[in-house]
Amino acid sequence: MNKHQIMLVDGMALLFRGFFATAFRGNFMKTREGMPTNGVYQFLRYFLDAVNTFQPTHVVCCWDMGSKTFRTEMYAAYKANRDEPPVELIPQFDLAKKVVDSFNMPNIGLENYEADDCIGTLAKMYGADHEVTILTGDQDILQLVDDGIQVAIMKKGQGNYDLFNQANFYEKKGIHPKQIIDLKGLMGDPSDNYPGVKGIGEKTALKLIQEHGTIEDMIANIDTLPKGVQTKIKANMEMLHLSRRLAEIKCDVPITCELEQALWDYDRERIIGTFQSLEWKYLDKLV
Repeated sequence: MNKHQIMLVDGMALLFRGFFATAFRGNFMKTREGMPTNGVYQFLRYFLDAVNTFQPTHVVCCWDMGSKTFRTEMYAAYKANRDEPPVELIPQFDLAKKVVDSFNMPNIGLENYEADDCIGTLAKMYGADHEVTILTGDQDILQLVDDGIQVAIMKKGQGNYDLFNQANFYEKKGIHPKQIIDLKGLMGDPSDNYPGVKGIGEKTALKLIQEHGTIEDMIANIDTLPKGVQTKIKANMEMLHLSRRLAEIKCDVPITCELEQALWDYDRERIIGTFQSLEWKYLDKLV
């Protein structure tokens, strides 16, 4: 079997990044009808640069499908610290999906799950026989690095990527990919608004995971830990386990996307038509 090069795109990560990269100057780019397009325009610049860099044979774009998921059912405060999206961004969610669709590229998402869960499910599915690159700005997805799965974290500026794979992961992070879940169980995640073990930060959490491997082994040997750390863990045991469950990306979401649907093969005239309808003058040079 020929190994395909499959790129899974974290649509929300690229769209938010694109929006805020251009909106800070008040540059929302609008069509004559007043539709803001800045986020989608920059999304496409990021996306097309990544296609040029990683040369995928197949591409899928994954999306969140609303703010309520099984994680908010587990923990009501999950992501509750996040502001509502800016009014100029809201209409660009659907617009981004329409533009993606014009490339004959699948938009994948499922209510009650996050884009990360869809990415995890497809990455495991495809990575068994092919080479998968996940494009995102989200460090949570690093837990998915595995044989056949690498993660390209977008860095500041266009065209800069921090690439994580099985060969370089331990050298870069000091732990293995799956241990990211236990690390976040201990230290929590302020951006997702869950606390982990109160009083344990990244440095201590990393040391504990490096020494014990897993949360289970750490708890089994809790009497050997420094007294202060023992006290914090015992006082926050329930939140430790809950935070770990919140951090873990589900890789068994009930979605499918046949590879034939994801073939990177588009009708350039259709794309140019889409760009013209959005009054974009320069992107046609990129396709």
